[in-house]
Amino acid sequence: MRSRAVPSNPSTGDITSAVLAIGRSDFPNVLIDTLRRQAEVGHCMVFALSRAGAADCLLDAGNIPIGGDLGAAYAGQFHESDPNRDALFEGEGGASIMLPAFAPCMYGARYRKIFFQDSGIVDKCATAIWTGDTCFYVNFYRIAAQGRFSAAQRERLEAIAPAIAASVARHFQTPAPDQSLAALFATRAPLAALTPREQEVCRRILSGSSSEAISQALGISLHSTLTYRKRAYERLGISSQSELFAIVLRLLTPSLN
Repeated sequence: MRSRAVPSNPSTGDITSAVLAIGRSDFPNVLIDTLRRQAEVGHCMVFALSRAGAADCLLDAGNIPIGGDLGAAYAGQFHESDPNRDALFEGEGGASIMLPAFAPCMYGARYRKIFFQDSGIVDKCATAIWTGDTCFYVNFYRIAAQGRFSAAQRERLEAIAPAIAASVARHFQTPAPDQSLAALFATRAPLAALTPREQEVCRRILSGSSSEAISQALGISLHSTLTYRKRAYERLGISSQSELFAIVLRLLTPSLN
């Protein structure tokens, strides 16, 4: 069973909130909220699989009450009987993959009972990405009350899968919370070319702060805040907040470049 290539140029601008939550403690909540908006995903679970055979449940968020138990069971032994396992382990580092469409007949009777019948899961989509010897396996579920994914929802998940997979991998590799943006501005062009004050203003813009709130936090006038923003945008060759988001998205999800 082979995986399918993911579209090379997905539209990711409307998952900005999830990308900007990388490294933050609220990343799981932001991720599931984003997935709900984009494709009415009910639940999301992320597993880390190693080529040495280990498995771990890293994230469990959404509307399945026994999600934690399912995550523990999968990591404990059921990852070895996952019909997607061969497709996962054929993956190569840095390339996002979309796993084959869900069909109950793919799974053994015990697997089906525990993971689908007992939990109420009626459909799933999944993507994965390898970084080094670790595969980040991202699963999207819908329960009986929601029904199966529509064709449009599946198409949307396939479109955003590369950015979602890359964001998940980056989040769980971030050494400390809230440092991802700081490191990005300090080390990556074109953001590193900004002055320290311009960087600070832009980082607060990305965090959702208004110009008035930025002025108060930095102890400067509103006029100064607007001037720093204007200069930063000129240096970056942009004219709007959405274009600033786009730069950060591109730098945080290198697999889309």
